[in-house]
Amino acid sequence: MLPLIELRGAIPYAVGFSLPMVPSYIIAVIGNMLPVPFIFLFARKVLEWGKDKKMIGAFCRWCLAKGEKGGQKLLSMAGRGVYVALLLFVGIPLPGTGAWTGTLAASFLNLDFKKSVVYVLAGVLLAGVIMLLASLGVFEAVTAIV
Repeated sequence: MLPLIELRGAIPYAVGFSLPMVPSYIIAVIGNMLPVPFIFLFARKVLEWGKDKKMIGAFCRWCLAKGEKGGQKLLSMAGRGVYVALLLFVGIPLPGTGAWTGTLAASFLNLDFKKSVVYVLAGVLLAGVIMLLASLGVFEAVTAIV
């Protein structure tokens, strides 16, 4: 559930420690999706409120800038439609493009809540499959070398 790590860290962890894949994948997806509705509905409001506060202002401004940047990146990818771009933004496991950032960007773009959650879920599922295949390949290669 942590930003930056999300299921992109949980899946390689599960593969590395030989945990059962199906339950690990399901738990990673659920954990990745739990904060999505809260981020969509409340994060922007909390960040806007906190941007002028002494103790948390810098962090809130950083998050707002990240959400704005993610929203602009999402719009620039939206040749086929903003929701497909959202799915790809969340689904291709690159740094800073997970469910947290994608959901925050969707909220900044005032996208439909239900459609955004569905497309973020599809992106999380895609990222999970990519990470699972990559992790299995990496750990197999390391095992073969050792």
